[in-house]
Amino acid sequence: MKQRIAILALLLTVIGGYLWWQGRPADGSILYGNVDIRDVNLAFRVGGRVVQVLVDEGDRVKAGQLLARLDPAPLTHSRDSALANLAALTAANALIHKGYRSEETDRARAALAAAEAAALEADQQWRRQSALAATGAISRGQLDTARSQRDQTQAQVRSAREQLAQLETGYRPEEIAQSDAQLEGAKAALASAELALADANLTAPSDGIIISRAVENGSMVQSGATAFNLSLTAPVWVRAYVEEPWLGHFPSGAKVTLTTDSRPDKPYHGVVGFVSPTAEFTPKSVETPDLRTHLVYRLRIVVQDPDPALRQGMPVTVRLAP
Repeated sequence: MKQRIAILALLLTVIGGYLWWQGRPADGSILYGNVDIRDVNLAFRVGGRVVQVLVDEGDRVKAGQLLARLDPAPLTHSRDSALANLAALTAANALIHKGYRSEETDRARAALAAAEAAALEADQQWRRQSALAATGAISRGQLDTARSQRDQTQAQVRSAREQLAQLETGYRPEEIAQSDAQLEGAKAALASAELALADANLTAPSDGIIISRAVENGSMVQSGATAFNLSLTAPVWVRAYVEEPWLGHFPSGAKVTLTTDSRPDKPYHGVVGFVSPTAEFTPKSVETPDLRTHLVYRLRIVVQDPDPALRQGMPVTVRLAP
């Protein structure tokens, strides 16, 4: 009895091994993977009120196509303010680089001459008052008044000389550098305002299909808040996995054919574009159950002739091109 059981077990093992061998790829040239289509969340770089939404879910869009628009009025006002500030600083900077006008220098020289004449007269008056005070002809208070007048006119002479020197020398290098820096800051502020105004228009970065829409006319949006989710129509990749013994059959640049379960009679063509340098456990969502615990290498295959029938996550069978 035991001998019969052993023979039956051996027979079942042989049959199972034969069926497994017949069901596996003979040379490892068949892989399984999934379509990988990138998507991107589109958002306004500035906040504001939406005044126009031009696309809806399912619409196909081209790169550069306008998708939605914000109210440009606040951004236009900011741009105009920056433009006016730039004009004012440009004029001020031009004056600083040109220096003072000759008329201003002439007026300063005349003011200095007048101050020197007044100081000379005040000094002479003080000397006369000093002589009279020595004889007791005037009071001490009168002498103090003359001295104060002399000191005041001398201070006015010093101030007039400094003013003339400044006009003749021109602006200091530090003042010129400060004006230049303010002008550059105004230019940068204007560029930022113009960029913000341009960002009131949200455009598609590339060809694709609108998957979801999160804005409506009249709604307020914040900077960076997702307005649309765009599925890119190109490039289309297939993510597949290969066991180490067959890794040499799928080098970068290898040509493959791809088929889907929904259209097995419609082959697609692709090229292996990337081979992962590190091994990993096979994702359970991709491979068959008997291979889920195997260490494999991830491949990224670029589909050369994609069409709308290839959808995100769709299972794909990969074969080496003949």
